[in-house]
Amino acid sequence: MSTRPLSGAAAIAGIGATEFSKNSGRSELQLACEAVLAALTDAGLAPSDVDGLVTFTAETNSEIHLARNLGMGELTFFSRIGYGGGAGCATVQQAAMAVATGAAEVVVCYRAFNERSGERYGLGQADRAMDTTADRAAYAWMTPFGLSTPAQWVAMFARRYLHEYGATSEDFGRVAVVDRAHAANNPAAWFHGRPITLADHQASRWIAEPLRLLDCCQETDGGQALVIVSAERARDLPHPPAVIRGASQGLGEDQHMMTSYYRPSITGIPELGLTGRQLYAQSGLSAADMDAAILYDHFTPLVLPQLEELGFCGRGEAKDFIADGHLERAGALPTNTHGGQLGEAYLHGMNGIAEGVRLVRGTSVNQPDDVSHVVVTAGTGVPTSGLILGADR
Repeated sequence: MSTRPLSGAAAIAGIGATEFSKNSGRSELQLACEAVLAALTDAGLAPSDVDGLVTFTAETNSEIHLARNLGMGELTFFSRIGYGGGAGCATVQQAAMAVATGAAEVVVCYRAFNERSGERYGLGQADRAMDTTADRAAYAWMTPFGLSTPAQWVAMFARRYLHEYGATSEDFGRVAVVDRAHAANNPAAWFHGRPITLADHQASRWIAEPLRLLDCCQETDGGQALVIVSAERARDLPHPPAVIRGASQGLGEDQHMMTSYYRPSITGIPELGLTGRQLYAQSGLSAADMDAAILYDHFTPLVLPQLEELGFCGRGEAKDFIADGHLERAGALPTNTHGGQLGEAYLHGMNGIAEGVRLVRGTSVNQPDDVSHVVVTAGTGVPTSGLILGADR
């Protein structure tokens, strides 16, 4: 089903973030307020202009508290998206739909947490309180066998990918090396000035074979916000708009939360393939039109099938695509130019969307030449979402 009327109707006009740290020393609500205020300032707007908010179901900061603390006044639209990092691009989709349909005029998407000094998602299910949800019942089939953390869940996919396509741990490591090279040049990145080599990756300790420490994203305290308005209105604001050419979600057949082991094949990410097909149909663009990519890199092995699902290379060919240098700043598809979640920060992918905006504006610290279109993905292994951002040309 075509949703082309959404393409080009809205744009990201403002981006803002806190610093990225391991111990923010302040509440998650304060982080959210700081990020939202920074994004509105970037857009040349005031809190009183906001009439819509979108965030994650996992967000601890409710709309009422954010609105009250920032003096937003009345809201006509508010929405939340589930599935952790899979929600990232979908928050922008919801905002764009609200703007396109007139449900709201200025919508802010936000995500803030103390994920390193507070609740650490990487610890998984083992120590969580028991409950009676369907999700917890599904995990009960995994945890008795030692599959209780995100790294352990992804290790199952990674091991099969290695077997099926003849890839190696070094092929995963090249993703980390590129991310850290980009982060090293980014003053906002936690790993600013700290690149790694492939030898460093191979020497890092095992977390859950075949995942090493440097295959796993970091944990971050911080906040990120985005301001979405109509494309027409964005043209009158301070920065060049990042026009939303495509915005979609995907939930695949026999989908589980990070543990879709019962499919005929577990080396692909079909929900991302679904997301990508919608993006291309909405925008009238293809993989060949993408000048850069922001790929959700919570774990390096899941970057490879993303490249394949989005049509940048064939099945099993991502290892060669990466080894040929295509993800580097001067490559055919500069990827995660901010450093990604491995190098800059883990903000459930929201900082990646902000980097997509910078790439379209031409202000990335690792800016490639002639960027007109950027594809952005959200969390994989879960129901996911994606965006195509474009210059206003």
